[in-house]
Amino acid sequence: MAFAVHVNMERCTGCNNCVVACPVNALELHTVNPASTDKIYKVINGDAVILDVKHELCAGCGICVDACPYDVIQLSGQIPQAVAV
Repeated sequence: MAFAVHVNMERCTGCNNCVVACPVNALELHTVNPASTDKIYKVINGDAVILDVKHELCAGCGICVDACPYDVIQLSGQIPQAVAV
């Protein structure tokens, strides 16, 4: 299934909670200079804080959303259908 992780980098503080919580290691947080245009980033004190999302690994579990104390992550995509028993 295809899931998309959307991060509001204007409000992201780079706290790393989402990265630590992700059970499939689909998120990585980097601080580099200069800023990259290939990844989600914002500039803090002249360095780019980059949140790298590996969409191919994302399981769509939403743990990153729950782990974010600033409510800046949204998950979109197909939701698994419940199996009728």
